[in-house]
Amino acid sequence: MKFIVSSSALLKQLQAIGGVVGTNSTLPILDNFLFHLEENEIVVSASDLETTMNTKITADMAEGEGSVAIPAKILLDTLKTLSNVPVTFDVDDTNFGITLTAGEGKFRLAGQNGEDFPKNPVIEGSSKVQIESDILYNAISKTIFAASNDDLRPAMSGVFCELAKDNITFVATDAHKLVRYRRNDVVPKVDASFIIPKKPLNQLRHILSQDDAPVVMEFNDTNARFTFQNITVTCRLIDGKYPNYSAVIPKANPKKLIVDRVPFINSIKRVSLFSNQTTYQVKFKIAGSELILNAEDLDYSNEANERLNCHFEGEDIEIGFNSKFLVEMLNNIDSEQVLMEMSEPNRAGLVLPAAKDDKEDILMLVMPIMLNA
Repeated sequence: MKFIVSSSALLKQLQAIGGVVGTNSTLPILDNFLFHLEENEIVVSASDLETTMNTKITADMAEGEGSVAIPAKILLDTLKTLSNVPVTFDVDDTNFGITLTAGEGKFRLAGQNGEDFPKNPVIEGSSKVQIESDILYNAISKTIFAASNDDLRPAMSGVFCELAKDNITFVATDAHKLVRYRRNDVVPKVDASFIIPKKPLNQLRHILSQDDAPVVMEFNDTNARFTFQNITVTCRLIDGKYPNYSAVIPKANPKKLIVDRVPFINSIKRVSLFSNQTTYQVKFKIAGSELILNAEDLDYSNEANERLNCHFEGEDIEIGFNSKFLVEMLNNIDSEQVLMEMSEPNRAGLVLPAAKDDKEDILMLVMPIMLNA
């Protein structure tokens, strides 16, 4: 088996799927890319058993057909050092040794039988939804940071995808913060829900940022597949029941704060430098049109106060929040002003864009930190 392909074109495709290559895998073959040649089309696969990514490349020249597993790290590192030159892959069909020829260089490395590489999952009895790549990119980016890292609660370690007849909703929570991102301009026409792991979503987010082609999302009870241009991402869904997120979103929030987003973020960042580095607590004291942010670290005698102008409705309130959570949330809201809705110092607060959007509905919830007496 022999084929020739552009080094830069191959490198770009391998980098797009390389993030899924197994690290410290129990199966050594997962440290490889699987190359499958048929006619003049090469399908390259990478897998960690939970997630499989495939990409297609057209060879400039091809002889024979078959499969070979090629060590991922050494191949990527070699291609990174090459300028845009044709690379010839000559595979020995008996021992799977590979000879690479690029310009004046010749490199030999040991491959493995491609038949030993895990097969790509087949999704049977699936449903399909088409979604614009920028919408899916935003949905992932604006929710994934809120997903849990707790392995003991696997259902919360992914992003919950809920399809209805006339909208699609993505939810992530770690019990301290929650994000619900809904799009009313996506019409799935099916009712379904499933939990997608973080790793394939991060890989998908990386490739979606490169182009604006639509994405086909295919799913059944156990797997989901995302097809974007010549790349597919197939992943095993998280098995489990997602928490009833709607039940934790407070409905009655009489205290409403509107403030300019960018000055608000910068002020929280500055004040939090002086906060306790375990809780990152920043205290809000809101009265009239004035918001005072306060943070202190008694162990080091550090303290900071900063005042911001705001618009506030409701009775005065003092409430504490984790500043890291707030900054993450505010960085994922696009409007110039943000709205915070609150009720009591021991009840969750909501963070929302001040300006409503008919297409995009984003709601973020953050639990308070109890203030010291």
